[in-house]
Amino acid sequence: MRFRAIDPRQIPDNIFKLIGDDWMLLSAACGEDFNTMTASWATAGVLWNKPVVQAFVRPQRHTYGFMEKSPYFTCCFFDENYRDALSFCGRTSGRDTDKMAATGLTPHLGDSQVYFEEARLVLVCRKLYAADIDPLSFYDDGVEATVYAKRDYHRAYFGEIVECLVKE
Repeated sequence: MRFRAIDPRQIPDNIFKLIGDDWMLLSAACGEDFNTMTASWATAGVLWNKPVVQAFVRPQRHTYGFMEKSPYFTCCFFDENYRDALSFCGRTSGRDTDKMAATGLTPHLGDSQVYFEEARLVLVCRKLYAADIDPLSFYDDGVEATVYAKRDYHRAYFGEIVECLVKE
């Protein structure tokens, strides 16, 4: 596994394509225990004079508990040949299945964080803020009706990108 650190402003990819089309594994660790889930909803930019990622997790997801406890989370992006692994991690709960054994992904556990050796881009984020989606704040009723029909509102986690790693 060979990664090199770059400034987040030097990410060579289109962030909209990375998140919305390529997807990512959103992960959090508590000691040696961790969970990961596939995500295609997030934002990235500058907030509070820091490079940040805003990631969204529903409370029923197994990853939610790890996101709540860990001071860090990671966003890992992969080449297209890992699409099946990402699909599996999105539809299968870590409560019931060893996702690493099933997908063959290799976790790298660091200080309160986890990322994957197979990733081509890793964003290590230190949590700054979290807030629940407030149904009273929607301006577009269609979003709530289609995305939150079950009233299972996401929690938004804002994380400062403290390390940006690219595969060498």
